[in-house]
Amino acid sequence: MKPLSKNIIFALVTILILGAIFSSYTLNTEKPEEVTLAALVNEIQNQTVEKIEIESSDVSITLKDGTKQTSRKEASVSLSESLIDYGLTAEQLKAADITVLDRSTRSYFLGVILPSLLPLLLLIIIFFFMVRQMQGANNKALSFGMSNAREIKDTKQKITFEDVAGAKEAKEELLEVVEFLKNPKKFSDLGAKLPKGVLLMGSPGTGKTLLARAVAGEAAVPFYHLSGSEFVEMFVGVGASRVRDLFTRAKKSAPCIVFIDEIDAVGRQRGSGLGGSHDEREQTLNQILVEMDGFDPNIGVIVMAATNRPDVLDPALLRPGRFDRRVILDLPDINDREAILKIHAKNKPLAPDVQLRRVAERTPGFSGADLMNLMNEAAIRTARRNDKTVSQEDVLISIEKVLLGPERKSFIMNKEEKNITAYHEAGHALVAHMLPNADPVHKVSIISRGSAGGYTLKLPSEDRRLHKRSEFLDDMAVMLGGFISEKETFKDVTTGASDDLRKCTQVARELVTRYGMSETLGPRVFGEHQEMIFLGRDIREQRNYSEKTAEAIDLEVEKLVDGAMQVARDIIRTQKSSLDLISHELLEKETIEKEAFEALFVKT
Repeated sequence: MKPLSKNIIFALVTILILGAIFSSYTLNTEKPEEVTLAALVNEIQNQTVEKIEIESSDVSITLKDGTKQTSRKEASVSLSESLIDYGLTAEQLKAADITVLDRSTRSYFLGVILPSLLPLLLLIIIFFFMVRQMQGANNKALSFGMSNAREIKDTKQKITFEDVAGAKEAKEELLEVVEFLKNPKKFSDLGAKLPKGVLLMGSPGTGKTLLARAVAGEAAVPFYHLSGSEFVEMFVGVGASRVRDLFTRAKKSAPCIVFIDEIDAVGRQRGSGLGGSHDEREQTLNQILVEMDGFDPNIGVIVMAATNRPDVLDPALLRPGRFDRRVILDLPDINDREAILKIHAKNKPLAPDVQLRRVAERTPGFSGADLMNLMNEAAIRTARRNDKTVSQEDVLISIEKVLLGPERKSFIMNKEEKNITAYHEAGHALVAHMLPNADPVHKVSIISRGSAGGYTLKLPSEDRRLHKRSEFLDDMAVMLGGFISEKETFKDVTTGASDDLRKCTQVARELVTRYGMSETLGPRVFGEHQEMIFLGRDIREQRNYSEKTAEAIDLEVEKLVDGAMQVARDIIRTQKSSLDLISHELLEKETIEKEAFEALFVKT
């Protein structure tokens, strides 16, 4: 329902309520009989009158039988004088119970003033609501092009750099900006200028927004924040208008910081995608470029922005003079992960057996957001067990929940499927254990989690940024270990290895086309990924090679996959007793931890 319709309905309801209240005072269902003064004299003489009440010119008569009557007298003459003129004696007049009442303010208001003011009052109420509605519509129209930036003020939940673990280089860069704002003379004496823009780049969950909140907590200057998507609307020119309004507000508060989260929503490269040259997003970006470094540069306004897609940003936005600094946030290493876990464990009662270093070892590739979610899941699991402290088991199980999803306890496999799953996961674990360049096995389980019927958790012993060709080849053999184990044991294969086959084929193709690790085709990159900016994702690959080369790529991929399959087959066949032992242990216990898994090979 529209606001104007609501106001009209409210006004009508008000009229009905006031009318009902007024009618309760003015309407009388028992209207008394009106008599003349002569008739009143006769009734007094006949002694049938019980009492007489006089209010102004109105005379109310109550007879002894309860009958009500009314009469009227002259306003300038008293009732006693009028009755004596009609022949009533003084003794008869004295016998009559005559009372003179003062006209009350309440009855006068309800009887005289309210009926006159009520229509005027209702018109005023209706006019008030209509004017207010029109003013609200005008205000919305005028504020449509204004920025929605919120200013962060000092609150109890203020975040500082002490609350951000890891990202040492990023914090140093941002601390320098904060110091520049607090003590500009220190830098200006040396001819240094205030940076105009700081771009935070990194994978999702690495702490870009958290660092921006820390800057807001550290800086003693106004801090405005908003999302890049808040600029663009369906109406042409609104985004550019909001940019102008944002920087106008920022100039008045200078020195200050403006933080734009997910700037790729408006900062994508111009001249690509759909929309033409008059695309609203491009006009918004043009206005941002002008405001950051145009004919009227902003003095004392630092623009911070965050994105996980720096590759799609417009080159004009990235040049010096606009975003002078680019701060890259990587996934945390083992020491940073341990520090992040300590921060998120501050308000959680940990049991004495909790070893955060061990948790950090088992979480390579986890971002800061993943680690926060991990500790939160551990606390939830503890509460669900009605315990008071978070144990090491709670934390370790939560790692698997974050990686793979919750346990599917309702998913019950029959005996044959359980046997196949046990041999499948045993094949992965066995091949991983036997190959020197494969990651160590930390856990094997046939308990369903997420979409997986079972899983083999293998983690690197240390963080690595560079990967060798031998590591990829061993990983491919591990991926195919489950497939080969099924085929060698049951002389048949199932759909359980479909995801392993897809990943193995993808790794083999990347070795050939992206990493130049093919012995036949040599150190070359084949194919260029083209991206539709409008959709924001890769949708096709541009082939820069001939059909003959494509055939050679397919043959090389096939060669790599066949080689990995042969490696896995040799291990499965030569270590058949170990495969059976691992499978039987899985069927009995469903889960094997790292220590118990390594102990199985001591037995054999």
